[in-house]
Amino acid sequence: MGTNFQLKVWEALLKVPPGRVLSYGDIATMMKKPKAARAVGSAIAQNTVGLLIPCHRVIQDTGVIGEYRWGNQERKLSWPGKT
Repeated sequence: MGTNFQLKVWEALLKVPPGRVLSYGDIATMMKKPKAARAVGSAIAQNTVGLLIPCHRVIQDTGVIGEYRWGNQERKLSWPGKT
C-alpha cells in the first residue's frame, strides 16, 4: 500500500529491465515528472517488497549507490539482476 505517487514510482521500477541501472532522475523522467527525482527517491525508500519491485536498480545521478533499506551497499550490489 502506498500513495498514488508511490504506486506510480513502483510501477515505473517494474519497467526497469533486469541488469539495467537507472538514476532517480531517469525514473522521474519516465514518469513525465523530470523535477521529481527527490520525491522518487523518497517513494523508492518506502518500497517494502524489494524482491518484487526492483529498487536496487536505481542509483543517484552522480553514480553513487546511496542508501539502501535492507542494509549496506554491498547487499544492494549483490541483488540478482544488478550489473
